[in-house]
Amino acid sequence: MYGVNNMQKGRTIYLEGVSSSGKTTLARTLQKRLSEPFFWLAGDMFWDMAPPPNTFGNNVIFPKVESATINTLKLFPDLGIDVIIDFVPVGASYLINNFIKNPYEFPVSYVNVTCPIEELRRREKERGDRQIGLAESQFEQLNTQDIYDITVDTFNNTTEECADKIIALLNYPEKFTALKNLWSQRTN
Repeated sequence: MYGVNNMQKGRTIYLEGVSSSGKTTLARTLQKRLSEPFFWLAGDMFWDMAPPPNTFGNNVIFPKVESATINTLKLFPDLGIDVIIDFVPVGASYLINNFIKNPYEFPVSYVNVTCPIEELRRREKERGDRQIGLAESQFEQLNTQDIYDITVDTFNNTTEECADKIIALLNYPEKFTALKNLWSQRTN
């Protein structure tokens, strides 16, 4: 295949945070600032592809969207393509059970994207395309037991500063330990 290195797995920057935390803006900024091409996969895009009613609670659509999402997210790194994944909180346990299976297969930088609840409320109102209270309700999905390789705060830092922190981490793949540590705990 042209331009794809099948011998080496692609790198993954996994941005996890509640709605309106700044994941999408950060993903776009990373794409512009990274010296190598990273494809951007957003959880929202899979829901946008689903036929109506494409609500989270739809028992017919949800399993199909979930399967398409998980398999697509695995496909890119398997093909040697670097990827930025922009996703709402699912927790490291979910990632290990459904997406990564073995984080030693390809490098994953697990990034927590955060900002204060007051700012999330302001952003939801300003955006106008989100249900008010969605971000706050997703806080319940965050597992305080989860570990991250890095946490970036999109309120107290500019998007560029957050991107710079993540890019600096990419130079040290040996520091991508969050998901490896969790996986090791589960297999011992």
